[in-house]
Amino acid sequence: MAELFIKQAKQYAETRPNYPEELFKFITSKTTNQDLAWDVGTGSGQAAASLAGIFRNVIGTETSPKQIEFATKLPNIQYELTSPAMSIAELEQNVAAQSTVDLVTIAQAIHWFDLPQFYNQVKWVLKKPNGVIATWCYTVPEVNVSVDAVFQPFYTVDSDPFWEPQRKLVDNKYMTIDFPFEPVDGADSTGPFDRFVIEKTMDLEGYFTYIRSWSAYQTAKDKGVELLTENVIENFRRAWNEDGQSRKVVRFPIYLRIGRVGNNI
Repeated sequence: MAELFIKQAKQYAETRPNYPEELFKFITSKTTNQDLAWDVGTGSGQAAASLAGIFRNVIGTETSPKQIEFATKLPNIQYELTSPAMSIAELEQNVAAQSTVDLVTIAQAIHWFDLPQFYNQVKWVLKKPNGVIATWCYTVPEVNVSVDAVFQPFYTVDSDPFWEPQRKLVDNKYMTIDFPFEPVDGADSTGPFDRFVIEKTMDLEGYFTYIRSWSAYQTAKDKGVELLTENVIENFRRAWNEDGQSRKVVRFPIYLRIGRVGNNI
């Protein structure tokens, strides 16, 4: 998975949307302590940076050295380069001891994981019974009727052959992902919950840079295919400029799965 993001790591860090503060407030409200959080697949550290304002310490793990190079650096964030398949010994060395983590987060990444192995790690490090795991994805950008009408065939037809199969889990809003945890207090299920949204102000070039940060875009490029052809760019430009506003608020709906580890390990 990591190799899909190496070539566009700088674009990823610059253009990927930041998650809303309300998301982290909600997640944190379900934890009993805020001593240690583990952000898995931390990428360029968007979630880790937000967690660092709440938790005493944050461990961010990533399999791509290029992503960590561009990650947000804060005094209470420790970034670790790890293998995709850590042993328990490696987990204890690089992340934390058994039953010492209050929260595990996975932002826009769990669909890449070997879930049975990863969930064994999560159940090993989380405090019992109230340690919390929260994973979320955001789906395609929403701008307005005109821009979205250009985007839909671009996403569902032009780029579709170049997405990895795991992308379908995101398209399905994490509804079909295996998530063997108990509901947190105040919830009757583990989600997905759709009460949060990312909003990011972009101009058209920023919108294109976001598209170029896709793994599908890089895969297509490696195969000699330019997804953003002159014709596609012109269609987007025409739709974008229709209302005379060069900068627009782009919305990314978030879908959250959240649960507690319980005592059944």
